[in-house]
Amino acid sequence: MSGLKDIQPMVQDVSEAISAALGVEVEIVDDGLTVIAGSSYYKDRIGDQLEFGKVEGNYLYARTLRQQSASVVVDPAGDPSYDPSSLTGMTRELGEICSPIIYKGRACGVIGLSALTREQRKKLFFDKSAILNFLKHMAHLLSVKLSEAETVVRLSTLSRELKVVLETIHEGALAIDSGGLVTHCNATAAKLLDTSPDEITGKHIGEFWDKPQALEVLKTSRAYTEREEIYHTRQKHMHFIVSVRPIPGENGPTGAVISFRDIAEARRLVHDLSDHRVQYTFDHIIGQSAPIRRVKEQAMQVAGGNSTVLITGESGTGKEIFARAIHGTSSFDKGPFISVNCGAIPETLLESELFGYEGGAFTGAHKDGKAGKFELAVGGTIFLDEIGEIPLHLQVKLLHVLQNRYVERVGGNKKIPVNVRIIAASNRDLEMMLQEGNFRKDLYFRLSVIPLHIPPLKERREDIPLLVKHCLEKYCRILDNSNLKIDHSVMDCYLQYPWPGNVRELENAVEYSVNMTDGELITMEHIPPRIRSFGEKGKKREGLDLQTLTKNYERDLLNDYLRKYGTSYRSKMDIARELNISRATLYRKLTELNLS
Repeated sequence: MSGLKDIQPMVQDVSEAISAALGVEVEIVDDGLTVIAGSSYYKDRIGDQLEFGKVEGNYLYARTLRQQSASVVVDPAGDPSYDPSSLTGMTRELGEICSPIIYKGRACGVIGLSALTREQRKKLFFDKSAILNFLKHMAHLLSVKLSEAETVVRLSTLSRELKVVLETIHEGALAIDSGGLVTHCNATAAKLLDTSPDEITGKHIGEFWDKPQALEVLKTSRAYTEREEIYHTRQKHMHFIVSVRPIPGENGPTGAVISFRDIAEARRLVHDLSDHRVQYTFDHIIGQSAPIRRVKEQAMQVAGGNSTVLITGESGTGKEIFARAIHGTSSFDKGPFISVNCGAIPETLLESELFGYEGGAFTGAHKDGKAGKFELAVGGTIFLDEIGEIPLHLQVKLLHVLQNRYVERVGGNKKIPVNVRIIAASNRDLEMMLQEGNFRKDLYFRLSVIPLHIPPLKERREDIPLLVKHCLEKYCRILDNSNLKIDHSVMDCYLQYPWPGNVRELENAVEYSVNMTDGELITMEHIPPRIRSFGEKGKKREGLDLQTLTKNYERDLLNDYLRKYGTSYRSKMDIARELNISRATLYRKLTELNLS
């Protein structure tokens, strides 16, 4: 709480004004009996402590503080309880009237009116009640000044605290008055607007935001939160998430507070909080064979740039892990990794999923619109898996995005810049699709700036033991069974099996075995039936020629796929795609093997 010492100049002015008005001497002390102010005679005593500083004592000022009531002393020299000077015969005062200064229920000081001459004594006691009433008002005046000083201090402290808060928050903050002029701008807002607080403060918000929606809040008094807003200037494209709240006044808003943040940063934060996947590096790619080492070296070499990468390879070879490793080693690693399976999204929804849509663009669209995957990936990497499944009419729009690095939402006409690293992948033969007219040449060449081909597992069999060991450790850790081992017959079978599902199939096979094993050794009876059947047939193959072995293998393999997918026309299309062969080749094989 403030004290009289905090407003000493004001207290001095009051003491001199009282002295001039009444023609008597004035002395004002605080609650520690220190002289704060005084008229001519007492001016030299400012800073001195009276009555030995004993507030608990029985002299005049101490009693007045404790009793919180006015006192009148007619004969100070003859009153031993007046002041220590009355005991030594050094008292000069001929009379005194004093009153406490009450602030917040307690006495914070005393105003004393003294007479040093007979003329002053006559003035002092001529009308005591009027003097006491006047003194009471002067004491109240000082208590009011104390309150004002405390309020100023509190507001000053609050202002500093608010400034610290505004500078600490991660969002941009602007305050505008009722006319739209900026009254405050924090450092984050200035950074987002690519300027300085001094350049913004005092200017109209419309000078750096074209038709700002915040001005509507000043008219309607209706706040809004988390609204997506896009502003363009000649120098800058600004894409923000904005919240605006009006500052209420008697006749409407007196201004508004605007908080905003860069939409890419907001999405990155959401990604960091929600995506708990492992941050892949090339160390996560298991294998020491020459084919896998070669493709890893190529991927590591191109990871540091921002060129588009096209990863090809059979299903299950680990194309997404390669994409994540490239992302994790690139300059985009702080941003999100957005994976899109183009073959899993219905064709009618694919355009809006990739490029977003404006509110009301179609039936069922969210009123505020929705950002597409490209916008969500800004500052990071977008992985377009199964790129061969994109229909031709969307390939044109995708090519446009790759060339110009901006998107236009469905139903919109605003160009939204997208600074992203693009990695595409396919298990289909895109060059065959080019010849068939199912994939655009210009898009293919734009995507395949850096082509990477992931070899199938059958071309790097020496990696199988490493992969089995890695998968076994993983699932043993999950199932808390660290003593499991693999019988050599199982490993021999794994080394001979063709692995049409590649690494994904191998991992599933190991997971199956770990779940099926009761003891500490995985044997042939614990592996998936189709692999066990292959191993058993292998023993019967001894003595057969290569042509017969090949036909038997193809027959077994195609039988497995027919059981898995079915025998319909559509199912056979899926089988051909899975095996990376044309439909004509599939039908010919089925006929040759009497499976049609």
